[in-house]
Amino acid sequence: MKKFFFMAAMAATMFSCQDVNVEIIPVEGEKTPIHISTTITRATDTAFEAGDKVGIFVVNEPETLAASGNHVDNMCFTFDSAWTPAETIYWLDKSTEADFYCYYPYAEGVNTAAHTFATKADQSALENYKASDFLWGKTSGVAPTEEAVEITTNHTFSNAIITLKPGDGFTAESLAAATKSVKICGIKTGASIDLATGVATANGNATEVTPYLEGAQYRALIVPQTTAGGALIVVTVDGVDYTLSRSMTFKANKQHKFTVTLNKVSNGVNVGIGGWDVDEEDYGGDAE
Repeated sequence: MKKFFFMAAMAATMFSCQDVNVEIIPVEGEKTPIHISTTITRATDTAFEAGDKVGIFVVNEPETLAASGNHVDNMCFTFDSAWTPAETIYWLDKSTEADFYCYYPYAEGVNTAAHTFATKADQSALENYKASDFLWGKTSGVAPTEEAVEITTNHTFSNAIITLKPGDGFTAESLAAATKSVKICGIKTGASIDLATGVATANGNATEVTPYLEGAQYRALIVPQTTAGGALIVVTVDGVDYTLSRSMTFKANKQHKFTVTLNKVSNGVNVGIGGWDVDEEDYGGDAE
């Protein structure tokens, strides 16, 4: 089987679809190498950093993604102002169509049917928040061509965004001056990801996730799952806990917004959740 040459990259905004432009450059002879030239941003709204890696599988049709023996198996691309492939790869021939699979971050020896990944339980540091992101995309039926091959990648996980709002007994000033912490409870951080579909299944024991504070919002990346109920969000303000108890379904590639209203009179939390897709259901509730 002929080898291929490949360089990869993608472009997107926070939790929107991202594009990978694969520019295929013809050369003399029978081989046509694959070349990529573009940029990509992460879910954190920041550009890729030097040393970041993505993985690419290329499967010639009518084959399907296998554990090994694909046309291109888990090719690594490293970013350093541009994307550089681990080795040169080529199209099979002038006519055979291929499917392209892309995922981030790159890992060696992946299980294509059940790739193991885990978000960080403590995402309070930006580094841990970034390390909890996973992206996946596929483009099918690409014929050998000199034109760009576009791979659209989606966010495999959910993004929880929590905003604290002063209620009875608080002012904006007093809440801002208070000592605060936020935890999301009952969350499984382990994930098994099917690289053929990009679907992630949560696994492991449930734990507390500490979100990253960005400006006035707390953010956390959550493996898609439905929580078991009980305490979901605990906000501690000057040593007093405000707890919302309920079940919640976190969905892939969705940003769930929680506006938490803190009320000293009832020690209550009223939570309304919205997302990228309009959700008419009221997730509010009383917390004691």
